[in-house]
Amino acid sequence: MKAQEQLGMRIKYLRKKRHWSQEDLALSANINKNYISDLENGRRNPSLEILERIAVTFGITLEELFKGVESIPGI
Repeated sequence: MKAQEQLGMRIKYLRKKRHWSQEDLALSANINKNYISDLENGRRNPSLEILERIAVTFGITLEELFKGVESIPGI
């Protein structure tokens, strides 16, 4: 599984853990709802700015946001 797919799953997990909809996260982080959907489904490669907004919205560090996300060797 690609790192961006793992990151998407992590964002979805954190969102659902808080009982937030994609729209809740999008509004709080000032990101388009469709972009959140694409992120969670591994279809987007987010910028550091977007990742930072998401982490701040969740009240976590970037390091915590990436917890469990690993890159595939050789890629």
